[in-house]
Amino acid sequence: MNVPMTGQTMAAEPSFRHSVDMMFNHAVGLMDLPTGLKEKIRVCNATYTVRFGVRLRGQIQTFTGYRAIHSEHMEPVKGGIRYAMGVNQDEVEALAALMTYKCALVEAPFGGSKGGLRIDPRHYEEHELEAITRRFAYELIKRDLIHPSQNVPAPDMGTGEREMAWIADQYARIHTTDINARACVTGKPLNAGGIHGRVEATGRGVQYALREFFRHPEDMAAARLTGKLDGKRVIVQGLGNVGFHAAKFLSEEDGAKIVGVIEHDGGVIDPSGIDIESLRGWITDNGGVKDYPHAQVIPEGALLLEEECDILIPAALEGTINLGNAERIRAPLIIEAANGPITAGADEVLRRQGTVIIPDLYANAGGVTVSYFEWVKNLSHIRFGRMQRRQEEARHQLVVDELERIVETMGNGTTLSDSFKLKYLKGADELELVRSGLDDTMRVAYQSMSDLWHRRADVPDMRIAAYIVAIERVANGYRAKGL
Repeated sequence: MNVPMTGQTMAAEPSFRHSVDMMFNHAVGLMDLPTGLKEKIRVCNATYTVRFGVRLRGQIQTFTGYRAIHSEHMEPVKGGIRYAMGVNQDEVEALAALMTYKCALVEAPFGGSKGGLRIDPRHYEEHELEAITRRFAYELIKRDLIHPSQNVPAPDMGTGEREMAWIADQYARIHTTDINARACVTGKPLNAGGIHGRVEATGRGVQYALREFFRHPEDMAAARLTGKLDGKRVIVQGLGNVGFHAAKFLSEEDGAKIVGVIEHDGGVIDPSGIDIESLRGWITDNGGVKDYPHAQVIPEGALLLEEECDILIPAALEGTINLGNAERIRAPLIIEAANGPITAGADEVLRRQGTVIIPDLYANAGGVTVSYFEWVKNLSHIRFGRMQRRQEEARHQLVVDELERIVETMGNGTTLSDSFKLKYLKGADELELVRSGLDDTMRVAYQSMSDLWHRRADVPDMRIAAYIVAIERVANGYRAKGL
């Protein structure tokens, strides 16, 4: 039974922003940095609040939006724009800080930023959302808070390719001679300057992160897990873009078994495995999991967080795992596909229980990594693979022709299989190159934090290790500027 948090427990629970500060303070306490530099890295450089009006349904409606810039040790700064009623200054500043550390950890050359608009997009028609988005974008663009070389947004909760295309077009309308206008925002559709693999990027990054975890026996032992991803029982909280793609790839490509899915109106459980495509289609058609016919539906979906499984993937909102339920979490491994799904208080409880957590600033960095690739593509004005793909195929053809000549000379009837030739001769297209770059990024970043975790006895877990790696890189960025 999910016990509600008491007033006393609620009072002990730090806010999301406070949680980020607590993690930061823990990490810098283990580092040899000057006090002034620590504070410079910790604080949010600037936050812009905008209130603007849009005439809708015969009257003017006023909206409140934010754009926070946490760190400009590298520019442009990078971070999504979310549309949600819970958006506030503290939240966007905490998320901007996470973006700083996330970009530093995966070595994407950006500072951290975040934006938000206090709105429920479900309450507006498409043409109304376009008018609101364009006006919000205008308010940010005219202050250079959207700019290819200064501040580059991306999709977040409540936004997607459509909104990014509107923002890019609005920027181009204002800056009519900027040849790099498309690089002002990432996460755009392909026909508006986007890149193959961006929609799946965060979920794909979660998959690559778990693959890398299972390449490290010492980390697996800490989580009391053995073997490979194949057959591992997974529960996913939130079947939005990130949760859906993570569940889909893990089940279809790695043999993991998705035994539980938690949504806003309940949960679905099936020990034999859930068909993710089928469930996603049902949610799209019916607005939730209620009455889903192919698995057991549980009205109190949050209870599934406490079910026994091998891997728990919180992929929705911050604060999902808190002091109210942390002691009842039974998954030995949690990977944070969402931003801040585990509060600082719950993090401490889970650490004491021996739960291994793959932290958010690493686990969901697939989105910003592929956004980086898209930004580079927009600045270079050429899609990846266009110059080298056919040349690569021609070189491979030479190897195949020579192998076939040698095999024929041997005269023993052996031949190269058609499937081998098809795979070997095919040059890498943009999607394959994006996935390769993302895989490499997630591997290298994981190794940097895992190595530090095991090398230093005073580093308690991967989260603090990730913060230390990221903060050191940010500090080096400021040092290079002469601070």
